[in-house]
Amino acid sequence: MTASRTAVATGVTAAPALRLSVLDRSRTRRGEEPARALRDTVAFAVEAERLGYHRFWVSEHHGVPGVAGSAPTVLAAAVAAATSRIRVGTGGVMLPNHQPLVVAEQFGVLAALFPDRIDMGLGRSVGFTDGVRRALGREKDAADRFPEQLAELLSWFDPAARGPGGVHARPAEGLDVPAFVLATGAGADVAARAGLPLVIAAVRGEEAMTAAIERYRRDFRPAARGGAPARPYVVVSGTVAVAESDERARALLVPEAWSSAHSRTHGEFSPLEPAEEVLARPMSPRERTAFEQALAGHIAGTPERAVAALTALVERTGADEFLLTTSTYDRAELLTSYRLLAGAAGLARA
Repeated sequence: MTASRTAVATGVTAAPALRLSVLDRSRTRRGEEPARALRDTVAFAVEAERLGYHRFWVSEHHGVPGVAGSAPTVLAAAVAAATSRIRVGTGGVMLPNHQPLVVAEQFGVLAALFPDRIDMGLGRSVGFTDGVRRALGREKDAADRFPEQLAELLSWFDPAARGPGGVHARPAEGLDVPAFVLATGAGADVAARAGLPLVIAAVRGEEAMTAAIERYRRDFRPAARGGAPARPYVVVSGTVAVAESDERARALLVPEAWSSAHSRTHGEFSPLEPAEEVLARPMSPRERTAFEQALAGHIAGTPERAVAALTALVERTGADEFLLTTSTYDRAELLTSYRLLAGAAGLARA
């Protein structure tokens, strides 16, 4: 990362050599109630703040057995109430699932309660299955309207704008809540046209991700909206597993990889299971292929190796920030991974 990176938006300030943030999806473990996962997310945020991570974001999933976080703005409120400094936000609210006015009102309430700490991460995905989409009252093509929905959402924060019939979005109106676009592929173009920070992962490979980032930087147009960045700002997202040995670090990836493989082969994102049981499980050729693919493309190793690999990735992409989405079955090992990474990366502890 270069030393010239300067403040670009509310909550986006001059970065240390490696700015790290957290996205927690409130993953459930086999045999546990979803409430446990939600409480653990709040406790995780408290620890992430102590360790010096920059942001703590939560996600939106509907009808998914392996994820408890279905209402990200509600969960973000609990996280913000339990912490005092770390920025809190969503990674993200899936805008096609909601009316933009309601989203503006929710973030307005969050920003009013926790000034200068709230981030509005926005994605374009719709429900995971036909049943979920029907329950939400949305069609599969709802994502096609994301650019229009994004523009409408941002307009509710503008005191000069007026909704139909003179409606105001209170208490959002007049507040500067930093907005981020979660994107793959064409979503980077939406972020560039809107003049917003880009959050992107290498779901289609690093080459495709890098191409999207380059396109975003080339086409970026600063927005007049308060809180918007004056220049491109890129957050690369991914998994980083850290342990005292490379072998143990790679084992941390196994529970999430199996859950991902199970979703691709059975249509259901299952709760996490112990790595040892996953590795002993007989798998069909299709399951084995999906499992091995899900294990690939992540950073895993000792603290020194992980930081070296992460630093190299940040340098290759020119990212301003890295958003970790790591999860595993054993919560103690998960927290240890984040602690080891924070220490090796030189994050400032509270």
